[in-house]
Amino acid sequence: MDSKFYEEDKLLIFKITDEIDDCSVQRIRRKADYEMERYMPKKVVFDFSCVTFMDSAGIGMIIGRYKFANMIGARLEVSNLTQSVKKIFEMSGILKLIPVTQDLQVS
Repeated sequence: MDSKFYEEDKLLIFKITDEIDDCSVQRIRRKADYEMERYMPKKVVFDFSCVTFMDSAGIGMIIGRYKFANMIGARLEVSNLTQSVKKIFEMSGILKLIPVTQDLQVS
């Protein structure tokens, strides 16, 4: 997972480059929490454009990051959902809580 912080916008973007399963969730969670605590952003976006697989562990991870973001006063959004990830998010109801940012470009 890559991350980039934009100071002027207080925007923190995480580009997930792995499959999201039990093995990768712990690593993603640790890095995301560390970066959110380090930068104290106003907005956090998880970019799913490179995610080819996600299971229920990914849903738990995103909900946990949503709660953590709210705790530090940030807004969490998801972006560039692949068809398989979007389907899982829709079935879980997570999109009722977390907004989707369309076509986020990460440089």
